[in-house]
Parts: sequence; C-alpha cells; structure tokens
Amino acid sequence: MSIDGPILVAGATGAQGGAVVDALLAEGAEVRALVRDPSSASAIALAVRGVELVKGDFDDKASLAEAASGAIGVFSVQVPPHPRDLESELRTGKSLVEVARTAGVATFVHTSVARAGDEENFIGWSEKRWWPGYWTSKSGVNEAVKAAGFPHWVILKPAFMMDNFIPPKAAWMFPSLARGGIDTAMTLETRLDLIAAADVGRFAAAAFADPQRWDRQEIDLAADSLTMDEVARLISKATGRAVTARSLSPEEAIAAGNPPGITESQQWANVEGYRVDLDRAKSHGIALESFADWARRHRLDFTLGE
Repeated sequence: MSIDGPILVAGATGAQGGAVVDALLAEGAEVRALVRDPSSASAIALAVRGVELVKGDFDDKASLAEAASGAIGVFSVQVPPHPRDLESELRTGKSLVEVARTAGVATFVHTSVARAGDEENFIGWSEKRWWPGYWTSKSGVNEAVKAAGFPHWVILKPAFMMDNFIPPKAAWMFPSLARGGIDTAMTLETRLDLIAAADVGRFAAAAFADPQRWDRQEIDLAADSLTMDEVARLISKATGRAVTARSLSPEEAIAAGNPPGITESQQWANVEGYRVDLDRAKSHGIALESFADWARRHRLDFTLGE
C-alpha cells in the first residue's frame, strides 16, 4: 500500500528517526522533519534528499502545531529525561500527542522501549532502583498515545539499539570500545536483546503504509540476544580488529569510564533484561537484521583501539 500524504518525523537527525526517514523515502513517501536548527549539517543533509524541514521544539506547541498541520502521520520519539529535568520526556511526549490529535493526524507511530509498562514487576522496583523516572516516562507517554483517540496508533518497543556500539553514542555508553574492549557491569552469562535502528524504521514505514493492519499494537522488537563476549567476537570478525569483553563490578565499571546511569542499566540487564520473544518479533513479515549482519554493514563506523 502507498502512503498518500506527508509524514512528520520527530528526531529525524537521530538514529531511530533517521531510520524512519530512510524507510519512508525508500517507499516514495513525502517526509517532513521536525528539526531544531534547519541550518545544521544533519538537517541540510535531509533537505538535499528531498525532506521538508520544519523548525520546531518539543516545548513550543505552536511550532509543533505548524509542523503537524496537514500531516497524515507522525513518528514520535523523545529524548529520555535529563537528571535536571525529570519530566522532560513525559511533558514533550504528551505535547506531541496532543498537537497531533488536534491537527487531525490519522496515524501516530510512537517508539518506546521493551518492558515499558511492566516496570512495577521489576526486581528492586519498590526500592526505587533502575532509574524510575526513565521507565515511568516511557510508560506514561505510551498511555497518552493509547488514550488520545487517534484513528490508528502503533507503539514500537525496541530493545537495546545495536547502533549504540558506534558513534556518537558508543563514546559514552561503551567508552572502553575505543581501546578495543567492551567493559561492562554485565555478567558473562547476561544476554542483551538487540535491534537495529534500521528495523525500527522499516516497522514504522509499514505501519504508515498499512495502518489498519498494525492498528493498536504494541510490538516488542529484537533480532538477537547475545552476551557481551559474543558481541565482541562479532565486532572483531566484522572489522578484523581484536575486541574483547570484560565483566566488571559496578564500581570497577564506573572507574573504567562507564557513566553511573549506564552501569545501573547494565545491572538491570543482569536481573531483568528486555525479555523480547524473538520468534514473535520475527513473525510480523518484516525481516530483522542480525547483529552479525549489522556489524558487517557498519564495519567502517566502529571506533576501536589501535
């Protein structure tokens, strides 16, 4: 099915939003990008590809309304809350939902995270572990999407992004990778569910092309579930560079350069994890990229030690 009208993509210069732009353009869709700075190199690169740029800010409802005007669909993604503004994701997510609904958007596709909505069942949740603001923001926006009254909505729930192993996010999520290692607080046995941003883009494009088929679904996404040792070996194979994985205590991981918040998320993976049903994720008729294939495709993008 074709996409007959403009799709507004939030986060179009980021990994997931950028992947949605790629998938929509591949389908011949009309794409509109919400950008903070239309003169930035990343925004100009979109414009060169035929994407309409609309300057806007999630905290400026007037600019959001202008961006959503006339759009038949919106792809929604927000930045997780900052420690200095714990309400940011929930506030901006609800703003985009409200503006899109008022503008008469027919299909709203939101990307969240696997396990959002299940956080109260996490081990240690009652002790306020696992950065509660992150999870309550994710589930809060999900609930806003479902309650808004869109003719069609879809919530994509990806697990851990494969793209976090390459710049720009690798620099702070896996700082030791630049030295040829993956040093984390995950145990040697912990498996991390992984998905490529490109696959999020393909699912979103499919939802816009055939909203009736995907309507009112929350879809967990992961293609692989790997230990860090397996991740390191696959990166080594793809790049021809030696990469090793080390399991450290939380204190050692932080001393090695891992941010405390990232270290806590690695501890969460040890006791909870994303728990995506891989067979179900692969049952929707959209091929998912394995980590091995993703690493080969991005072999020149890794920043590794000499």
